[in-house]
Formats: sequence, structure tokens, C-alpha cells
Amino acid sequence: MTAEGDENYLTTAQVARRLRVKPETVYAYVSRGLLTSVRARGRRGSLFAVADVEQVASRSVEHSGVVEEIESALTLQSGDELYYRGRSVAELATTSSLETVAHLLWSGELTQQPSFPVHRPSIDLARAAMAVLPPTARLTDQLRVAVAALGAADPLRFDLQPASITTAARTLLGTLITALPGRTTSPDTSPGTRLWPKLVTAQPSSQPPRPELIDAVLILLADHGLAVSTVAARVAASARANLYAVVSAGLGALDGQYHGAAPTLAYEFLDRAKDDPLSALSDNLRTGTPLPGFGHKIYRKRDPRAEVLFNLLGDAPILQVIRTIAARTKTFPNSDLAIAAVMHTHNLRPDAGEALFALARITGWTAHALEEY
Repeated sequence: MTAEGDENYLTTAQVARRLRVKPETVYAYVSRGLLTSVRARGRRGSLFAVADVEQVASRSVEHSGVVEEIESALTLQSGDELYYRGRSVAELATTSSLETVAHLLWSGELTQQPSFPVHRPSIDLARAAMAVLPPTARLTDQLRVAVAALGAADPLRFDLQPASITTAARTLLGTLITALPGRTTSPDTSPGTRLWPKLVTAQPSSQPPRPELIDAVLILLADHGLAVSTVAARVAASARANLYAVVSAGLGALDGQYHGAAPTLAYEFLDRAKDDPLSALSDNLRTGTPLPGFGHKIYRKRDPRAEVLFNLLGDAPILQVIRTIAARTKTFPNSDLAIAAVMHTHNLRPDAGEALFALARITGWTAHALEEY
């Protein structure tokens, strides 16, 4: 906690004036790790270290790039907390449905929403597109080809009015969730309930089904500022590409090894660590590679998304493995590792984490597309 009058810190308004940008851009810098905010004592708002602000000023004010010009009112990361339109994401993940949170991101209103719709012709088309792929195709591969096919079949895809975009997004999410291979449940249930039988492996888990974990993941990962896939989606939207093309652009960037693959890398590391955590840690230290699922570019002491999932997992044995490793490092587990913990606890498919990441971000990419339009 920092005193408001500390001469070594600036308010958001002061930072905006110094960098000659809007306050929204200051928070965009925070979302990309260029600035770190701290809480102001005795008042709402954030403060920023003068030295950090001057460093940003020296390299970006006169020569800002495309990313620096993007302004968004959707997500704020401040003081190791995450907010969607000013509302705590940790609270949303345990009190609201994905449909309601999507509506919040798309419209700014937090009101109860019905389930994502299911249209049989669209589901049949998506499944036909997925069926062309080889059996080794990942769930994210299936999502990509399904989005392309659904876009090609929608004659109204070039209607960029907000109401048309949100209707298309709701239908797209409902279709993708239902069309993925596996047992289909009632369309009136939550996305997590509909996805659960599609993500579990043939090996039964000793734990009872917990679809609320899937719902929480989809909310926690819906948006995270200007991540690389979101920038790709916004670039497409800035050219007035239709929603399906925007989502396809995001999915393409998400497939990179530095982005969407992170949950899978954390899953594989936890798989090695669950029987001998210190040996897995030792092997990683020997190679000098970053520890999968630990640390974060923006958060300093904790990842609030990970904490939500760990709390929901309760006393799952895999959490002791994570605590053992964390106790011997100078960093903290992030959301990728928390998703991996969910996957191991409930015997989910090894590619389930990437698929959940992709489905969750469709909500956020839609919100960013609406801002661009």
C-alpha cells in the first residue's frame, strides 16, 4: 500500500498527461506488463512509480506502435486483481454464469442471460467439418475448422451491427460447445455441464463430476487485456472482418507455442511432478527453461485466477504437489497450472486446457471486436 502523496508515484491522470494518452491507454500498458500499478492508500484508484512511467515515456510516446494505440474499457489488472468492466473476475467466476459474464463484456450490463442457443443445422455442419480431420487432431484444431465452416455458411456474417454480432457470438459458442465430440447433454444446462462429458477421458476419475470448474475456467479466461491473440483478433476487426474471421484470427495466434500451448505445457510438467515433485523441479532447473505454470508477466505475487480454481479444488491431492514445488521457488503458480490441476484431478483430456482457453477467449474476442467496430 502506497501513500497518495508519495513524490515517487503518479496517479492515473498524471501518467496519462505525462505519456500524452487517455487513461484507458494507461491501463492497456498495465495489461501488457509495461507499467505496474499499486493501490493508493485511503482512496480508490491506482498509483504508478515515476521511474516506470519515465521508462515507458522514453521509448513509446513519440514512436508508439499499433498496440500502444489500442484503447479498451474491458479488462483491468491492478494490484494482482483482475476486473471485467470494473467487476472482480474472481467474484464473477463463482457467482455468475458464462452467458451473463459474456453479456457484461459485450454490453457493459450484468444481467442474467439464457443459455447459449443450439441450432441443429449449424451443429450438423460443424460436426461434418470436424469429421474431415484425422483422429489425431486436437480439440482446438476441430474448433478452427468448425468456425471457418460456420462462417462460410452464414449469409449475414457481414452485418456488423452490435445486436447482430452478439447474436452470432452466442450462437457460435452454443454450436461449438455442443458440436465437439462426446456425449451431448441438455442445451438448457451450463456450458460446463455440456462440456464435461466431452473433456473427460475414458479412464474414470475417482472424483465426482465438477462442471462448475469448467464454468469458472471459461469465465476466468474470457479476457486478459491485449494478449497476442486478442491483438490479432482486434487487427482483423479493425479491417471490418466479420466475427468468424475475427475468431479465426484469434485462434490462429492462440495456436502459437508462447500462448495457447501454455496450459498443455503446465499439464505435462505436472504429470512429471505428481509422483516426484522435487525431481521434476530439478530436471527443469537443469535445463534452465522457465518453470511451466509458474510466474506471470503482469502479476507480481499471485495470479487471482489460479487462486479461484485452487479454492474450488479444495483438498485435491495435486495441490500438495504444487505447494511442494512453490515452496522451493521464488515465484507463484499461475492460471495455466491451475487448469492443469483441474485436468489431472478429474482425468480430463490432455488437450482440454487449450480447448477451454480457446472457447473462453471467443467471449473476449467478441467484446474486443465490438469495440473496434
